[in-house]
Amino acid sequence: MKILQVVSYFPPAYAFGGPVKVAYQISRELVRRKHEVVVYTSDVNDFGSRLSINPVKVVDGIRVHYFRNLAMMPVKKLKLFIMPHMVSVAREEVKKFDVIHLHEYRTFQNIVIAHYTKKNCVPYVLQAHGTLPRIIAKQRLKWIYDVLFGHRVLRDASKVIALSRTEVQHYRGVGVPEEKIEVIPNGIDLSEYGDLPAKGSFKKKFSIDEDEKTILYLGRIHRIKGLDVLVKAFANIVEKLDDVRLVIVGPDDGYLSELEALIKVLKIDDNVLISDPLYGRDKLEAYVDADVCVLPSRYETFPMTILEAVACGTPIILTDYCGITEYFRDKVGLVVKPIPKNLVDALLKILQEEELREFFRGNCQKVIGEFDISKTILQLEEVYEAALTSN
Repeated sequence: MKILQVVSYFPPAYAFGGPVKVAYQISRELVRRKHEVVVYTSDVNDFGSRLSINPVKVVDGIRVHYFRNLAMMPVKKLKLFIMPHMVSVAREEVKKFDVIHLHEYRTFQNIVIAHYTKKNCVPYVLQAHGTLPRIIAKQRLKWIYDVLFGHRVLRDASKVIALSRTEVQHYRGVGVPEEKIEVIPNGIDLSEYGDLPAKGSFKKKFSIDEDEKTILYLGRIHRIKGLDVLVKAFANIVEKLDDVRLVIVGPDDGYLSELEALIKVLKIDDNVLISDPLYGRDKLEAYVDADVCVLPSRYETFPMTILEAVACGTPIILTDYCGITEYFRDKVGLVVKPIPKNLVDALLKILQEEELREFFRGNCQKVIGEFDISKTILQLEEVYEAALTSN
């Protein structure tokens, strides 16, 4: 098949959000399975810069169009991706594809591509990546998008992909028929985790004592991630345990200064390490050296961070606001409410009970096998075939 993937970011722009990682991994795997894959994306590298690359580039056998984004200045606040040149290219190219895969929901590129797919009778599938609910910020803007464009984009999709049972409910809630919804959890390329770094490498680089217990958070530094809950819980942990360190790794998504201020107020500066995003081997070292990886989010659908941690054999703690608890609860970690006291109890349980920690570590390889990217792609190919048949 000739397949178009449409996503706001694409490598080398890894930092902001899971959809870029998902789009890249499935595109690469589809190429390995002899499909022809093209990607439409923006030239945004992060919230302050552009990619210094050619407009069209081949990445791991994938032809990627990096369209210039005109909304660079307000992108940090609104995350706008307005790419006029994509319109003219899509007008000519969309009809050449067998099927199109739209990532995320409320985007400029989805409006454009959905228009030309309908005009040219090309089927598309939509994967919202948890972006359907109107929660936290910009709720009025989200409502306006839904009324003007979003409901039509959902209605005209041949299939929609949910990452979990929670997201199935999101689709049902906006009127998507049951027969259009397919559940496909995120996958991970396990070959990248076959040769993990030696334990202690991360601690040595960052001057952390090898006997120090390490709590890791890895992801965007954003209010929705519940980092305030984590640092408040950690302030309590510091009073109860000696030699414990909280490591926060990720890009600032508008919340770093407020988080640093809270850490100072709680007087835990000396016990907290905040690092810029880590990639490749450096990121694996952080997972391997962590005693527990925590995702204290107020809302998540299917964070790739958790798959990465489990692939590295690291126990996890999730909040029950994460849509993936069904896959991991009491198998490789604990599930709590996003309240400091509950998180304190879970952290103490894992950090103090070595037998429990080792039980979770021992289960990691069994659990992560269910999320091998090869299984994801087989399911995805079936959805693409069904979209072609229904068109």
